[in-house]
Amino acid sequence: MELQDAKVLITGGTTGIGFETARLLTSKGAQVVFCGQNAERVAKAAAELGITGFTCDISDAADVERLFEKTVATLGGLDVLINNAGVGYFAALADTDPADFERIWRTNVLGLFLAGQKAAAHFTAQQSGNIINIGSTAARAGFAKGSAYVASKFAVSGLTECWRAELRPHNVRVMQVNPSEVLTQFGPKVGFDQQDNGKKLHATEIAHLIASMLSMPDVGFIPEAAVWATNPW
Repeated sequence: MELQDAKVLITGGTTGIGFETARLLTSKGAQVVFCGQNAERVAKAAAELGITGFTCDISDAADVERLFEKTVATLGGLDVLINNAGVGYFAALADTDPADFERIWRTNVLGLFLAGQKAAAHFTAQQSGNIINIGSTAARAGFAKGSAYVASKFAVSGLTECWRAELRPHNVRVMQVNPSEVLTQFGPKVGFDQQDNGKKLHATEIAHLIASMLSMPDVGFIPEAAVWATNPW
């Protein structure tokens, strides 16, 4: 698709990958709106990016319904959903609180599903569209203390594959991006001690991949792509 013609909704756009993707796509001429759960952070990001941001609890069906109504009204349509909103939690299996397990799933899986469902209805009706789900390398391999997060990202992969099979006949491209470690606010929030040694990935690298995937002519698409730092040590 031609990025300068794109009308884009990004969930989880106040920081990190969502924020940098909004910045890059806007610089390429796309019309972009984003959402976030915290009103203060949404206002700050919207002012910095010079675009519209909405508050939304992505795990609440009524909130997501309102988000899509406002997005379509603001942009005059919709061509792209970037399903980026996500949270993390890491603990040993025996120490994992079921409430935390459910909290991770409500955002990373239910929220992604609700947004994807609304986008699918819109894109099917117009017989075109793009959905990019932000997964993780944790969507392909598990690790110790990752039960809640890894399971949620494996679910993202499953949803992506189901939607791809279902929506291809309607000219809808469904893609997944799996970043490895990226230096964003995600790490400190979950207790990771991340040090920028000049070799780690930043959100701008993931934004670059997303823009590249979208810019491919509509006759083809990249089903899935992972991004690794070349030599992060």
